[in-house]
Amino acid sequence: MDFKAISSKDNSLIKLVSALQKSAKSRRENGLFVLEGLRICDDASINGIQFDKLIVSESAKIKYENEVEKFAENSKECFTIPDSIFKKISDTQSPQGIIAVAKIPANNTEIDLNGRYIALENLSDPSNLGAVSRTAEALGVSGIIISDNSCDPYSPKVLRASMGTLLRMPVIIFTDFANEIKNSGLKSYACVVDRDAKSISQIDFTNGSVLIIGNEANGITNATKSVSNALITIKMSGKAESLNAAIAASIAMWEMMK
Repeated sequence: MDFKAISSKDNSLIKLVSALQKSAKSRRENGLFVLEGLRICDDASINGIQFDKLIVSESAKIKYENEVEKFAENSKECFTIPDSIFKKISDTQSPQGIIAVAKIPANNTEIDLNGRYIALENLSDPSNLGAVSRTAEALGVSGIIISDNSCDPYSPKVLRASMGTLLRMPVIIFTDFANEIKNSGLKSYACVVDRDAKSISQIDFTNGSVLIIGNEANGITNATKSVSNALITIKMSGKAESLNAAIAASIAMWEMMK
């Protein structure tokens, strides 16, 4: 694969990558996202994601010759840029010098009615989404359902935090979260901070279930609570009133999958 050289920071591709790194709106409008670094590019390639563009710094092309050659075979177009320009479009403090641009996968709407899912409503912290996805994969959860106003699963921060998990697991985006939860065919359990809610340890999660975790500050919306089959809680004996969203999701998924 031939590499085309780009030498100007004003090049249209450089401007596009910079916008994709910074803006969820730009990712949605272009239908593209950025993969940065050796590991995540390798994960994507192994999982059948073809690259539209491969962009490597001049030093990375030499340093990671074998890896770059493999990524180039999975890319429609390949480019080299000076290290100084790469630093301007990188989302990391110590860039490895490898970026791939790929199409955002089509929204997977297929739900296994015997599966067990985690659903995230209005989750705003990329590190929480990354942590939840890694735990979900480790425990064998069937897939992740995300409301469309949660943080973008294809943002650089989320992809790094998930360590590639979101490229391997089914990710389903719900645009009308409460109604789609209601019509999913799964038994839905809203995780709430409420002493009167049923203890999660008493729930039978067989035959198709979805656990719902809400926003870090505001929890689950009333609309979603109203359509859920049950309100459940993680009983706590200490003085803490609530748990971090990712921690709560991890405990809940453990209970669901055990």
